[in-house]
Amino acid sequence: MIPGEQELDPAWREALTAFDRRLAARGMAEKTRRAYGGDVGAFAAWAGAAGKGPAEVDYKLLRRYAAHLAGAGERGGRALSPPTVARKFAAIRTFFGQMVERGELEQNPADLITHQRRRAPLPKAMRTDELDQLLDRLPVRTPLEARDRAMLELTYSCGLRCEEVVNLDLGDLDFDAEELTVLGKGSKTRVVPVGEPAQRALERYLSSARPALAQQPSERALFLSRRGRRLSPSDVRRRLRTWLRHAGLASGASPHALRHSFATHLLEGGADLRAIQELLGHASLSTTQIYTRVESARLRRQYSRSHPRA
Repeated sequence: MIPGEQELDPAWREALTAFDRRLAARGMAEKTRRAYGGDVGAFAAWAGAAGKGPAEVDYKLLRRYAAHLAGAGERGGRALSPPTVARKFAAIRTFFGQMVERGELEQNPADLITHQRRRAPLPKAMRTDELDQLLDRLPVRTPLEARDRAMLELTYSCGLRCEEVVNLDLGDLDFDAEELTVLGKGSKTRVVPVGEPAQRALERYLSSARPALAQQPSERALFLSRRGRRLSPSDVRRRLRTWLRHAGLASGASPHALRHSFATHLLEGGADLRAIQELLGHASLSTTQIYTRVESARLRRQYSRSHPRA
């Protein structure tokens, strides 16, 4: 439900409902759908107050809305930053794009609205020596320690998102093929190889640690909490912070840093960008190309240190 949706004009309510259904059919995550719905819903309320329905929105009205966001803003007169305005218009552009697809509009009125986006920051990757310091020094004296060692080894070995780690089931591992089946964003499945250190850590965890944690035979989650339940993403982040402190490393790293490290180290080792895209589960190669910026930045640093006339 869009906040305040019940107060909208029926045409807007119908259009927003169709929008959400289409996003769901395309496999968009619920959290992202809510964000898109909220952004378009806010515009619908603003346009409705101006007496405009979905089919009556034009370029001039969208320009006024952009000025409204960048000037007075939406809450208490607070102006919104250019990246925030650009994010909101990405949702609005998608909304009107769907209306064009359904034949309700001839062209997308938001296509002519452009915003200057702030360049995305480079991913923060850990160095290989830092990863060795983290993973090799992680003890396996208790079931929870063995679980954490297997979990972090697997995250880095396969470049997993935090949500992908906690959603893994026992049946997703294939030790014979040395592979892992991962359910990623948009319910898309990919198969990734598992490295030897991660396999050894998983075998140790499954042979003794997981049975000690399991309380219900029906629980199929690969990684279990102290109470025998499936972990949450916050559990993974908390345990990583604990072991970073234990290893004497910066505590600001997140599980996503292990994924960034996976991609960056593959690129530095000569892996093809298309292969990295498939291993990460990126729908578009343009998403993966951010890692070429990481590699380019590294090469520039080496050039500056090494070239006599740099």
